[in-house]
Amino acid sequence: MTKAESSDLLSSEVAKTNLKPSVFWRIAKDIPQSLSWILISSSIAIPLLAWLLVSRYSGVNSVFLPSPTEVIEALGRLWTKGHLVKDTVASFARVLTGFILSAIVALPLGILMGTFASIRALFEPVVGIVRYMPAPAFIPLLIIYLGVDEAPKIALIFIGTVFFNLLMIMDSVKFVPQDLIETTYTLGGKRWQVLLQVITPYIVPRVIDTFRVNMAASWNLVVVAELLAANEGLGKRILLAQRFLRTEEIFACLIILGLIGFAIDLFFRLLVRLTCKWAF
Repeated sequence: MTKAESSDLLSSEVAKTNLKPSVFWRIAKDIPQSLSWILISSSIAIPLLAWLLVSRYSGVNSVFLPSPTEVIEALGRLWTKGHLVKDTVASFARVLTGFILSAIVALPLGILMGTFASIRALFEPVVGIVRYMPAPAFIPLLIIYLGVDEAPKIALIFIGTVFFNLLMIMDSVKFVPQDLIETTYTLGGKRWQVLLQVITPYIVPRVIDTFRVNMAASWNLVVVAELLAANEGLGKRILLAQRFLRTEEIFACLIILGLIGFAIDLFFRLLVRLTCKWAF
């Protein structure tokens, strides 16, 4: 090997080494489990530490920024009085009811809109217009039509999620390979078999992911919904805490809302892995 060839080979090896990405910056690849747990722990520990330091040493009044200790004490107080369980159950029931109703409407209609251009042309314009109307703007009408009991709260959550579920499910049908549909017809399949045995099973992972993403909208709306003369719920508890400047209770309720939402998110991720192993 000549000196020039050796130099070229060395330069090539150095270039490859320089282009090789670190473990942290891998694109579209998994990272080691140990690194993953370190990053997850850091994402929780660093904000908590910053919160603790700012609340203790910045001189900010605890009315504006309670310490983590005060928030934990507020959680214990709400638990002891029975408010925490009762309010959490009430909020969860409203979110679950409104979201399930939206799923019942969005799933079949979304599949039909994605499958048949005629159904899409019939419904997409009105859905596209209504989904840009903020759900809280419907509150006055919901009170007029449904009163101030549970119905308007559930309806608000329904309105705030159904149109996004609908359009995302409709779009998921576009990812069904045309080859699968044509093969089904070639093998003698009927239109209803294509719809129920090809398209619907294929989009199940995307449907579950759609529900996972849009469940966040339901949790965002539950606080607004519980301002409609609710007697219980985490949103109502936040409103009461604001009236009496109990900022630590507001933080406590927000943390509970976040933890429940995160648990629901993990549930949907687990569900798609258990029921759709063929998609991974």
